[in-house]
This record gives sequence, C-alpha cells and structure tokens, in this order.
Amino acid sequence: MASLLSRIWARLSPMVAVQRPLALPSRCFSLLQAPPKPLVAKDSLLTMLPFSFIQARSASLIQMLRSGPHRRPKPRKTHTDGRPFMKGIVLKTLIKKPKKPNSANRKCVRVRLSNGREVTAYVPGEGHNLQEHHIVLIRGGRLQDVPGVKHKVVRGKYDCAHIKK
Repeated sequence: MASLLSRIWARLSPMVAVQRPLALPSRCFSLLQAPPKPLVAKDSLLTMLPFSFIQARSASLIQMLRSGPHRRPKPRKTHTDGRPFMKGIVLKTLIKKPKKPNSANRKCVRVRLSNGREVTAYVPGEGHNLQEHHIVLIRGGRLQDVPGVKHKVVRGKYDCAHIKK
C-alpha cells in the first residue's frame, strides 16, 4: 500500500504545488505517512480527474485540418506609417502614362516624406504650380490606371495652390 501511494504521489507531485512544514526537511517524510497536502482544494477538478486527463493534449488531425496552419497576421506596412496625411518635399515633377485603355497623361510628383521614404504622388485637377523643393501634404489613395502611384497631393495646403476655376 505504501509503495502504491508513493508511486501515485511521484506522478502527481510535479503537477501540483506542495505545501510542506518548514520544520521538517523533505527526507524526514516516510512512505507510511500521508503525502504533504497539495495547495489545490480537496474537491477541485484536478483531484477528481485521473492523471491522463491532467496532461496537456494536442489537437487531433481533424482539428488541425479545420483550423489550418497557425499564421500571425502581418502588420500592414504603409509609407505614411498609418497616418492619414504626411508632409513631404517635392524632388521632381513627372508625367506618367496610364494603363492600356486610357491615354491622358497624369501629372505626378516624386516626394520625400518626413519619415525619409520616397513616394510618387498624383496631383489632382487641371494644372499645378509644383516645382522642386516645394512642400506638399500627401494623403493616401491610389491612382487605378497608373501603376506605382498610391498617394495624392492635397491641393491648397502648403506650397500647392488651389484648383483654378
């Protein structure tokens, strides 16, 4: 009986925190004595379940097939660091050609943003006064028919003039 109790206690002791009296060292507990009291309540679920249920169980193949592989969602990397607007300096003005069915040339500017990145931005409206070294405000919004242009210049802010009526 004592050997059976000691074997059971040897399996359970790593799982359960043990409260032992401070006066006696651990080697003084004989096999005939009851094992030290666990910190778990007497009628808790851990004491009622057999040892096999206490171990951590991994997911079955069906569960893994349903849930798919574990993937962390990648943070969206934007040129403006998640800000709606950003200030920048015009490096040069460009004329970009759109994709196949469209033919009107698009007026764009190459801008160095305040975070150090360089982007191409579209200047909306007819005509603009932008030159090199002008300061502009950039917002998001891609130009569908011009590849690589994912920002727009805000008209009427800083050095970019309003649209002439």
